[in-house]
Amino acid sequence: MTQTPTAKECALIAARAADEKKATDIMVQEVKDLISVTDYFVIATAANSRQVESIIDEIEEQERKIAGVKPLHREGTADGLWALLDYGEFVVHVFQPETREYYRLEALWNDAPIIDLAKEAGLVDVEYSERIAKLLKEARSRIES
Repeated sequence: MTQTPTAKECALIAARAADEKKATDIMVQEVKDLISVTDYFVIATAANSRQVESIIDEIEEQERKIAGVKPLHREGTADGLWALLDYGEFVVHVFQPETREYYRLEALWNDAPIIDLAKEAGLVDVEYSERIAKLLKEARSRIES
């Protein structure tokens, strides 16, 4: 019998799946000490509504195949500006750039530890916008000090 993946492992599966579909600005934040509704946020950016849908579909498929989990809830805007998969212990948000910039979800939980995707998920070529790259750099310097 195989062991059920942890919430963190599932969040990393989602990050890898988003990367497979060329998402940018992929982040995993550990929010369990800050909010009671979930343990991890996976946040990614898609270039357009078709890519939002493609990323969400790929994450859902990979979670089902690798972790054996299905979302408790799936929602999004009709125009494809944003989509969400709620797995309980982790929640996936995929935004188009303007919508991500507007909500700045990762900034709401500024004190949340950010998972090092290169080290933890093997993602080394993720493309980051200037704002998200700066946020990640600040988070790394907080950890190192």
